[in-house]
Amino acid sequence: MIYASDLDRTLIYSLSAIGVPEDTPGLVPAEVVDGKVVSYISQQALATLKELAAKIVFMPVTTRTIAQYRRINLFQETVIPDYAITSNGGNILVNGVVDQDWRTAVGKAVERGSAAAEEAESIVRAVVREEWIISRRYCDELFYTFVVHRDSLPLEEIARMAQRLGELGWRVSLQGRKLYIVPEAVNKSDAILHVRRTVHSEPMVASGDSLLDKSLLAAADYAIAPCHGEIFAEQQAGLVHLEYPFTERPGVFAADEIMQYVHRIYTHSTALGVGPPP
Repeated sequence: MIYASDLDRTLIYSLSAIGVPEDTPGLVPAEVVDGKVVSYISQQALATLKELAAKIVFMPVTTRTIAQYRRINLFQETVIPDYAITSNGGNILVNGVVDQDWRTAVGKAVERGSAAAEEAESIVRAVVREEWIISRRYCDELFYTFVVHRDSLPLEEIARMAQRLGELGWRVSLQGRKLYIVPEAVNKSDAILHVRRTVHSEPMVASGDSLLDKSLLAAADYAIAPCHGEIFAEQQAGLVHLEYPFTERPGVFAADEIMQYVHRIYTHSTALGVGPPP
């Protein structure tokens, strides 16, 4: 079995996203930067993940850059996956090493299918004023991340901007204070399907919370999302009707329910003789 999961706000949570006080019992540091804990995972979710990771193919799938992924202590020291997908699908790490063939293929697909990065940025800059931008990064030479003052953003103009960028082969996702501008070819589903063909393991379970995770969840045989984030907001607004379940709890302890769901799928699959034996 394969379990492919988004990380931030799905399995691990920053201080602004945990939804409970930092001293709440049951939280385990997932990421420590300069001696300071910057993200947590729930103790119960971690225990289930560790148990399953010894039996299945677990793949982190994240919009983080390679460098940002590598600073997550949890996946460098405690649960060390053979495969990890970073840069929103733009890079695949195999035993910690970048798959250069995949990276080259993605770069060529971006050139074929999307307008130049400079053109996309100019469209964003025409809508998002400089004083609304806290920081801007061109991540792994693939996509843009703008940290913004969200309350200042004119959401109707952002929606029109997203439509225009969509016509040029770029997608827009607003997650908290982060505004992502991503080429269509840089996506999690293509990367996960590439790895899935490599490892030959069935079935695949996925979890994620943002619009950038929708293609990942759609590519899986089973999927679950937390009851927070863009996917849940779309469902609540009646914009989409999704077949997969949502957790009952938001915040860091949503990961407990996510991991319980994955464990149930694993137990059911092994009982049917699908995937690796327990």
